[in-house]
Amino acid sequence: MNPIDIRGIMEYLPHRYPFLLVDRVLELEHGKRIVAIKNVTINEPYFVGHFPHLPVMPGVLMIEALAQAAGILSFETLGRRSDASSVFYFVGIDGARFKRPVVPGDQLRLEVEILRFAKSISKFRGVATVDGAVAAEAELMCTLRDVEPPQRPASSPASAV
Repeated sequence: MNPIDIRGIMEYLPHRYPFLLVDRVLELEHGKRIVAIKNVTINEPYFVGHFPHLPVMPGVLMIEALAQAAGILSFETLGRRSDASSVFYFVGIDGARFKRPVVPGDQLRLEVEILRFAKSISKFRGVATVDGAVAAEAELMCTLRDVEPPQRPASSPASAV
């Protein structure tokens, strides 16, 4: 598999700035695993308040980045792309652990493997590392749900001026 750049990632995920947390996919094994990266920069909006004197990436966003990588893996495994008729929801976290802070300049390596894959609820094991050291890890549960596509508002007749 060739690496997937940001344009390809945006075909798989509905997330957009400032909440798109996957910058590149390095490896993807259909139905098995994905390796992706998130480049952490001082320009991230959360660093303004977390923390002004010592910027640290929030742990919950590391877990979200792992879930987004799981979403790409799931859509690819299903042979689908993100669209307005479905949403890939994050529905659970087990065993989340945070081992080291992630700071601007770090490159977060996201490794996610499928533990169980089903349309109802799929389970993944995710590990986020920086320079080979574990920053965060967790088991994630996600589900793909069909949703009503957004409706266009009905046109109202133009009023005379």
